[in-house]
Amino acid sequence: MAEGDGMLQAAKEAQAGDDPPKGDFPVRKKSPKLCGSNYPLSIAFIVVNEFCERFSYYGMKAVLTLYFLSFFHWDENLSTAVYHAFSALCYFTPVIGAIMADSWLGKYKTIIYLSIVYVVGHLIKSVGAIPSLGNQAVHVILSMVGLFLIALGTGGIKPCVSAFGGDQFEEEHTSERSKFFSIFYLSINAGSLISTFVTPVLRGDVKCFGEDCYALAFGVPAALMVLALVVFIAGSGLYRKTPPQGNILLEVCKCIGFAIKNRLKNRSRQIPKRDHWLDWASEKYSKQLIGEVKMVTRVLFLFIPLPMFWALFDQQGSRWTLQATKMNADFGIYVLQPDQMQFLNPLLILVFIPIFDLGLYPLINMCKFNFTPIRKMATGMILAGMAFGLAAVIEVKINETDMPQLVPEESLIRVLNLAKNPVQVTVQDQDLFQQPVEAFQNPTEYSKLILNGEQQSLHFTLQHQGLSLAFNYTVKQKSVYSLIVFETEESLSSHLITDLEAKPENGLAAVRFINGLSQDVNLTIDSKRFIAVQKNYSASEYSLLQRDKYNNGKCLTETGEFTLELGLLDFGASYTIVITNVSGGAVKTWKSEDIKANNVHMAWQLPQYLLISAGEVMFSITGLAFSYSQSPASMKSVLQAGWLLTVAVGNTLVLVVAQAAPMAQWAEFVLFTVLLFAVCIIFSIMGYFYVSVDPEDLEEKEEKRETSSRGNMINLVTQKTKL
Repeated sequence: MAEGDGMLQAAKEAQAGDDPPKGDFPVRKKSPKLCGSNYPLSIAFIVVNEFCERFSYYGMKAVLTLYFLSFFHWDENLSTAVYHAFSALCYFTPVIGAIMADSWLGKYKTIIYLSIVYVVGHLIKSVGAIPSLGNQAVHVILSMVGLFLIALGTGGIKPCVSAFGGDQFEEEHTSERSKFFSIFYLSINAGSLISTFVTPVLRGDVKCFGEDCYALAFGVPAALMVLALVVFIAGSGLYRKTPPQGNILLEVCKCIGFAIKNRLKNRSRQIPKRDHWLDWASEKYSKQLIGEVKMVTRVLFLFIPLPMFWALFDQQGSRWTLQATKMNADFGIYVLQPDQMQFLNPLLILVFIPIFDLGLYPLINMCKFNFTPIRKMATGMILAGMAFGLAAVIEVKINETDMPQLVPEESLIRVLNLAKNPVQVTVQDQDLFQQPVEAFQNPTEYSKLILNGEQQSLHFTLQHQGLSLAFNYTVKQKSVYSLIVFETEESLSSHLITDLEAKPENGLAAVRFINGLSQDVNLTIDSKRFIAVQKNYSASEYSLLQRDKYNNGKCLTETGEFTLELGLLDFGASYTIVITNVSGGAVKTWKSEDIKANNVHMAWQLPQYLLISAGEVMFSITGLAFSYSQSPASMKSVLQAGWLLTVAVGNTLVLVVAQAAPMAQWAEFVLFTVLLFAVCIIFSIMGYFYVSVDPEDLEEKEEKRETSSRGNMINLVTQKTKL
């Protein structure tokens, strides 16, 4: 929700700095009013457009990380890196949209053209999520092209829509215009809140093509973006459209570039120094522009540490979502999808803003504490750092149910004794299984095999009721095995089968079957999944299922059809189910939990969402309001661009860490916590030495200083000519 605050503040520059230029341009027409009020009818189309566009963007983005992980089968680091590369691009492209609107097309045409690009990107993205369309390479190419166009569209219209809404009001209706921005911001949060809750449901609870329906999860946001474009065009005849007025951002960049270039050309000691390095642009640019650029650069200097906050904040859609996939999502009356947890942020923002503005801040003022904007922003950083500290603690608890880390020349093994009596198992050159394995004993954990190479043939000895039987099996390194021991005609036999090496992804449950009957069986688990298992203790492959109770399965044998009850298959667990016999019209089974279920509840993420959302209110809204108060009206769009670029740089930092320095997830959370605390200290020091100013007072002082030094500047020009 970072850009929501930014768009709200950026749009307010329409009140002061977006009037049509003087000259021969036609007078803007008056728009029809809403129900006899001073609100133009045209703003209804703009607000609905913004709601649909934000639903489209946040809905698509909510499922994006799991799309990379599950549909493309990328690892977590690559999925995170691409997610944040897309997010960074969405915050770089507003500069392009602003230049197009102010220097070439105007706001209206820019919104129309880039919205068309936006729609095309969504459609390509949705088509790329259809499993039957081409191979993996086709899906990746279509998705990346779609994401690029979406980033260009959403970023390009970001600085235009809110300001275009402000253009619709007449100059005397400033109160109504301010209320419009509040409604506009509400539409942003409403679109985000609803979409981040709904689209994960479309992804996870609706099945298409035999798996999660990403095509639908992307298709609905695409339809909302089409609706946004149609609604915006429908109001075309009502809009007041201002012509392009020139882009101040380009002028600022040219001014700074000329000052640096001119200073480097005039390094001679014979040339008098100037009070400020930007004064070296005075030969080409007006004193007013230079003075305003000076004010802006003071604020932009404070922006330097800010990307680190956004590096943490935007991981709600990547690392925190991935963390949620490894947690228990059962809330009793409802089971949340892991990517649904993101809806907490817009919900909490809507709750916190009035609480902070009407309760917390007045209370702090009553305590006579000078809670300056810099201190509020630093507090927001601390809260975000604390949120990641909590995330690290939760990650450590989650890891307790993970499989042990596999290393070279090591493997893991356990014994499943399906015989009627205890069995003593001995493995060549291994000090394992000191006690006999009881019949149908569920092993609590795996034992470690030490190998002498990448693979090794091991000698297994089974002792059972005075019998001693030997078996040889080849074991590979970094693998997980189960030794199945069972009775055959007054003797023992065994199979060595391969187990899962890690938890099932996305909170799914994995299950396989061992057929202890003397006849083949065909199993139906959930009316859609059919598994054939051969007789005499053959094992099936693992099947991935949604977490649920499966008590209505069917088992078809040569002698008839029987009921199959599996019970609860829980989040992230792996099960081996042994069919032991058929009795009373039902199949008798024994269930072993190979990998423990997720035992950390998703509700434990709530404190970190509370902290980071409170941090956003203190950091983002306060930061924008403060920075805008420190710059002249004509420069607010420059600060808007600078603010959005801090978000882009923050996402780039996550991309770099995910790809260049992969580490344990808890350690990465700790790293970001430490980095943000360090940056918070630097920012606090910078803020301590920052002196707040009133832009109007600074402009008056600048004019007086320039008047008194005008003679010196004339002499300087003369000297330079002689040189």
